[in-house]
Amino acid sequence: MGRLGEPAAPSTALEAALRRDRWLVALGLLAVVALAWLYLWREAAAAHSPMAMGMSGMPAMDAGGVALVFAMWLVMMAGMMLPGAAPMVLLYGAMVRKHSERGSVLPAVWIFVSGYLLVWAGFSLAAALLQALLDRAALLSPTMTSSSQPLSALLLAAAGVYQLTPLKDRCLRHCREPVQFLMTHWRPGPAGALRMGLEHGAYCVGCCSMLMLLLFAVGVMNLAWVAAIAAFVLVEKLLPGARFTSRFAGAALLVLAGTMLL
Repeated sequence: MGRLGEPAAPSTALEAALRRDRWLVALGLLAVVALAWLYLWREAAAAHSPMAMGMSGMPAMDAGGVALVFAMWLVMMAGMMLPGAAPMVLLYGAMVRKHSERGSVLPAVWIFVSGYLLVWAGFSLAAALLQALLDRAALLSPTMTSSSQPLSALLLAAAGVYQLTPLKDRCLRHCREPVQFLMTHWRPGPAGALRMGLEHGAYCVGCCSMLMLLLFAVGVMNLAWVAAIAAFVLVEKLLPGARFTSRFAGAALLVLAGTMLL
């Protein structure tokens, strides 16, 4: 350390800047997730207000309405999926810091995260278009919940079956092993960071997309179920026993689907 009144040594200043950068990445993720959930809470309150219930809880499904629903799904996916992606993002940020200490520069964390969110934007667009189709077929209630028992049972059964498939296992394994992912998928440069984010996002969509579509069965604007599914995704990605958790959830969904049909 430098003496009193002297500027800090370059290495000390660099270490302080790197520690600050780590906190900035974590706080940035936390801020995005918090804003997403605040937006969802406001939208859910509006959808369940007496005025909305007496009219139509959903926007008209023209081009403007689909754009609004797409934005809603994108914010929802950011709020639900970024917590589970935090270990991967923080690990990539740690690699950026380590390379900075050695005098080399890696692309910024936001490029990697942008690629990740871009894949979920594609899923959000598909979900918005599916919602428009369901609305046109009169299969959704004003609160964006399936009004068809067979449709709800089909969604539950499809999600349950998918939980038991090898594809689910493969995608979940990539989501749970950030070190292995970066070792096997590393790409240099900004385009490489974006591509790595896209690839990691693709595995996460492959892992969780069927769970997200369950929202049509339990309520797109039902925050209790949104939080429950987000919590399950977090448990599945971060805690031990992922294979058992996935299979238990798959069996439970199949039982629930059968019960609904019977």
